Amino acid sequence: MLVTAQDEVIFETLAAKVELDADTSIGMTMVEIGQSFLGTPYVANTLDDTGNEALVINLRELDCTTFVENVLVLSQLAQADKLTWGNYPKMLEHVRYRNGERNGYPSRLHYLTEWMQNNSEKGLLKVITRDVHGVELLKTIDFMGTHRNSYPALADEANWEAVRQVESQLSEVPLWILPQEDIAQREHLMQDGDIIALATDINGLDVTHTGLALRLEDGRIHLLHASTVGEVVISEKPLADYLKGIKRNIGIIVARPLAAK
Repeated sequence: MLVTAQDEVIFETLAAKVELDADTSIGMTMVEIGQSFLGTPYVANTLDDTGNEALVINLRELDCTTFVENVLVLSQLAQADKLTWGNYPKMLEHVRYRNGERNGYPSRLHYLTEWMQNNSEKGLLKVITRDVHGVELLKTIDFMGTHRNSYPALADEANWEAVRQVESQLSEVPLWILPQEDIAQREHLMQDGDIIALATDINGLDVTHTGLALRLEDGRIHLLHASTVGEVVISEKPLADYLKGIKRNIGIIVARPLAAK
């Protein structure tokens, strides 16, 4: 496990501030914990420098995916009244890896659509894109396998072959996407804390970014996310308008966190 003393301090500080009552939904817990990370620096690829796929704990720096997965992990623990430093690594590993089992680089849920589906099977969330009037899309998922040189771990032949096998399986599963032009009229179906993934038309890739739905005083859904502008922020524009500035975006995939059991 790769972790620093600062990560534990951040965790304990956050845990001490979380206040839930019997009526606090998992979505509102996601929002409360997500907002506690506002201003945290955005840093890409914090999971890819371990060599042996150690469990990386990094609350000091977040990319869009590690932001969302950490918020989900912390929210699940808070809802279950198990938000302790001892429980956190086990839950993080459970969420980050296929079927909760860390067994080398290919076992990590690299594609966000698989991350959503696998954590749906674990009972942690539900993919609801179809329910908010999304449309079906068939797409070949093979970006990692066809851009092998961009992923140092794929220099290993066994890793590359394992990832290619996962991609082949993902390509057989239809994607459900809420088209960009339909988001404004469907955003009333979204709730605070829903996980929003930005779908793309880039060949071989499912999504390019992710964050959390947050309804502000304007009544519109905004995006709470670890932004490439440099830190965790809330989008100034509503989600539907924000996406119009994202190159090659075709819409969103929506997953709703489920209450801890």
